[in-house]
This record gives sequence, C-alpha cells and structure tokens, in this order.
Amino acid sequence: MTYQARTKGAIESPCVNICVIHPDSRLCAGCLRSIDEITGWSAMTPEARREVMAELPARAPRLNTRRGGRNGRMARRSEQG
Repeated sequence: MTYQARTKGAIESPCVNICVIHPDSRLCAGCLRSIDEITGWSAMTPEARREVMAELPARAPRLNTRRGGRNGRMARRSEQG
C-alpha cells in the first residue's frame, strides 16, 4: 500500500478524512499517525513530515489484527480487575 500526500495549503498530509483512533495501537485508522503526530503536524518541518510519512506503511499491520470482538472485550475487562 502506498500513501499519497494530500496537500492542504502548503502542508502535505497523509490524512484521508477517516479519523478514528485505534484503542490499542493509539494510531489513526485512516492515516496511521499517532495523536501527537496529528496535533503537531502543522508545526513540523517538511523533513519531519516526510520522515513520518515514510514510516506509515510499516504501521499498517498493527491495525490489521483483530481484537476478538465481544469475547476479547470481556477477557480484557476480566484482566483489568
């Protein structure tokens, strides 16, 4: 999967307008950036943004694992106490 930069003004962005933060990985399911990367994006240098964008394809597998649905949720709750 390749990520095309989207231009918003003069700042390129991997945002695809699917803004949902995955609860385990803490990454956006749409662009694969962390919350800190998303909020700091406009303040980053072009070089820093390109570094983040280069890392995005490697992050995709972290979101493809299933969390177990209801059974997984119930197991996590019982582990928490």
